[in-house]
Amino acid sequence: MGRAFEYRRASKEARWDKMSKTFPKISKAITMAAKEAGPDPANNAKLRLAIQQAKAANMPKDNVENAIKRASGKDAADIKEINYEGKGPHGVMIFIECATDNSNRSVANIKTYFNKAGGQILPSGSLEFLFKRKAVVQFDVPPGMDVEEVELALIDAGLEELEVNEGTAYAYADFTDFGKITAGIEGLGIEIKKAGLERIPTSPKDFTEEQMNEIETLLDKLEDDEDVQAVFTDVN
Repeated sequence: MGRAFEYRRASKEARWDKMSKTFPKISKAITMAAKEAGPDPANNAKLRLAIQQAKAANMPKDNVENAIKRASGKDAADIKEINYEGKGPHGVMIFIECATDNSNRSVANIKTYFNKAGGQILPSGSLEFLFKRKAVVQFDVPPGMDVEEVELALIDAGLEELEVNEGTAYAYADFTDFGKITAGIEGLGIEIKKAGLERIPTSPKDFTEEQMNEIETLLDKLEDDEDVQAVFTDVN
């Protein structure tokens, strides 16, 4: 599949795995999903998958239930979804999605990370054209199931692209079709491993290993921040 696929796969795995180790981030994801489309997982694909992620991370059931309850309370009203855009070392472009109850804290922290890395925060909207927003769903292709049949079956569910490598598949669809694509995959009897809304770079760039070390240092700082839910770059 090439270096681009391998990097995207490694990047997604690292991002999702890092998030799965942080209960507060998962709790925010559950609360925001319930706030957006209701507290019933059966009718809310994003919530259903956030709960699945919580179970995979061994989050206690009480924590999950409390996160759902917060969606209708004052705490949820205080949590705002804010995006930040920046230029990091060696000209890498970075899009950051946050869920925060204190935007002053969030922006101060993110500015500090960029400044220390020799980068800068950019005006809102600067990078919108550099990324396509997509629903991305990871699953294992069941033994004996034909990949082409899976692909054809998911076209009506909004599938735009299916990447498969050694039995692991990534299905891409428009972000507005998140619910349809996840339901389509589940309708085939396939268990979803991970799913989320990604920002895919339209013109990905290559960097040397040395440059990537500096870039990864900044990305680690950003991803470790309690308010940061997702980080996307234009790295190829």
